[in-house]
Amino acid sequence: MGLAIGVENLNAWYGPTHTLKDVNLQIPANHATALIGPSGCGKSTFVRCLNRMHETNPTARVEGTVMMGDTDIYKDASPVEIRRRVGMVFQRPNPFPTMSIYDNVVSGLKLNGFRKKAVMDEVVERSLKQAALWDEVKDDLRKKSGASLSGGQQQRLCIARALAVDPEVLLMDEPASALDPVSTSKIEDLIFQLKNQYTIVIVTHNMQQAARVAENTGFFLMGKLVEFDKTHKIFTNPSDKRTEDYITGRFG
Repeated sequence: MGLAIGVENLNAWYGPTHTLKDVNLQIPANHATALIGPSGCGKSTFVRCLNRMHETNPTARVEGTVMMGDTDIYKDASPVEIRRRVGMVFQRPNPFPTMSIYDNVVSGLKLNGFRKKAVMDEVVERSLKQAALWDEVKDDLRKKSGASLSGGQQQRLCIARALAVDPEVLLMDEPASALDPVSTSKIEDLIFQLKNQYTIVIVTHNMQQAARVAENTGFFLMGKLVEFDKTHKIFTNPSDKRTEDYITGRFG
């Protein structure tokens, strides 16, 4: 099992608020890793630190090391480069509403300077097929806007958009929490398929979802990573009493 991301002594602040405290975590490649914990525990901040998305907040500050292979993402690369290598899908689908389905998918490619139509056509088909959306939209690629799709389709469009730039890692922050059960099931099926090609990190409040899709699970509490282990062990025999209390519903 290879290592996709190594995190050492990661601390993060928003203004004076110390959001992440000495987080150490090894995320294996080509697996799905779930992050669970109560609201405000640092999960979303952690995944945003993995592609430097937190820097869009001007009060954000980080200390520690995040390695992707041989790359220290804070010292050896620009945020733009890191965000190409580490894609992100947010809680609420956010397609560009005035763009066609086609232009939504290739928007990241265009930002990176790609303009060849034949290449973009190929990427659009590949990405939409990977996101299990191609058959539903292939006849409307340039006719319909991203905003015209259903919520579940919009989220799969956002996944296709993230995949179009061929990232190594895909971060998903509560990707199904705004979706109906059928759409949620499609997103979970997608995660199963995509983790053969990509490393996936998913933040979820839904512990059943974590148990279904992820080989490894980390439990965050008050900015700290309390426990990280095989998902089955976390849910059946956790090492820390706080993990057990959260999983059994004593708090959260």
